[in-house]
Amino acid sequence: MTLLETLTHRHTTKAYDKTRKIPADIFAQLLEALRYSPSSVNSQPWHFFVADNDEGKARIAKATSGPFAFNAPRVMDASHVIVLSSRTTMPAEYLQTITDQEQIDGRYADDATKESITKGRNIFVGLHQKEGDLTAWTQKQTYIAQGFLLLSAALLGVDATPMEGFDGAILDQELGLKEKGLTSAVIVSLGYHSDADFNAKLPKSRLPEKALFTHL
Repeated sequence: MTLLETLTHRHTTKAYDKTRKIPADIFAQLLEALRYSPSSVNSQPWHFFVADNDEGKARIAKATSGPFAFNAPRVMDASHVIVLSSRTTMPAEYLQTITDQEQIDGRYADDATKESITKGRNIFVGLHQKEGDLTAWTQKQTYIAQGFLLLSAALLGVDATPMEGFDGAILDQELGLKEKGLTSAVIVSLGYHSDADFNAKLPKSRLPEKALFTHL
């Protein structure tokens, strides 16, 4: 399919065929889509929790109780489920791991370049720490990763459901996120839709171009 065909074909899956699993080689590519997602100053302020079995999915599904119960089957029946979490802190040691990895990957032509890039990243993170909006900023970066995951899934013929309908406090406690300096941002279920997925049969509906774009 062309890119436009992929964009118009993909949809938020409402029901999964729990008998179908994503092949390992396909899922490995989806994890790479997350790993290679861009982020401001290459901060990579996220961590991804992956469940591909009933036990793991049940832990995530605990957060879909009460008013979010409608999402429980979309967690339990999917092939794989990923919790995208964002960092609540960006300590110096974490930033150093990024610098070290960039060094390993050959991102620095010389020590002056390394110092300049590292200093710039530390200043930018420090600005958000000073303004008190670090968590909001890291969550924005995590949503970029979600976009890469959803588009990659569609390109690979995998259905997906992004979910904010869950109790973040329950999920954070279940996964011990606070102790890790993380908080849950969004859940994405992945797999293949079933015949009960009414959304797969509906046409796309979006506002027209003239309502969305202003050409300057």
